[in-house]
Amino acid sequence: MDHQKKNRGVPVTCRNSTSDRHLEIISDLSEYNPVLCGTFPIGIDVDGSDMDIILEVYDFNGFEEKVKVLYGDLEGFRIKRKTIRNQPIIKANFTDLGMEYELFGQRQPVEKQYAYLHMVIEKVLLEEVPGLRKKVIQLKKQGIKTEPAFCEVLGIVGDPYEGLIEFGKKKGII
Repeated sequence: MDHQKKNRGVPVTCRNSTSDRHLEIISDLSEYNPVLCGTFPIGIDVDGSDMDIILEVYDFNGFEEKVKVLYGDLEGFRIKRKTIRNQPIIKANFTDLGMEYELFGQRQPVEKQYAYLHMVIEKVLLEEVPGLRKKVIQLKKQGIKTEPAFCEVLGIVGDPYEGLIEFGKKKGII
């Protein structure tokens, strides 16, 4: 299938009654170009899925300070920095109104982050591959994470995070 290489808007479809809270978080952190990513926008969330919000963060200290002020008193709040694929990241997790949130910041535009690219690839594949949604959701209900579930169903071997990106490039999705 031939796809135009462009950023696709991914509509947000959330079944959870607390889902409007993510809009407040996105508003609170608008200076970081937040984007809701992961399972909710593409309709493959299961019980226990968290809301993943990715952000473009260059000043980790300023971001950490702001996030602590806004969400530091919420259940399970934690924030940490680490390196993924030779890129420094900052990640905050907390629970609000029974929903788990993960804020994931990197020093690059959100449209270039793996979480966003994975979601774009997954959205297209869900639209084009019959039965894929049902199979992925079944695997997720068994505790398998999203990208490994897609790769298992599609027969992609190796690192699922890199493999899905390469698959998306080969198919012309990204």
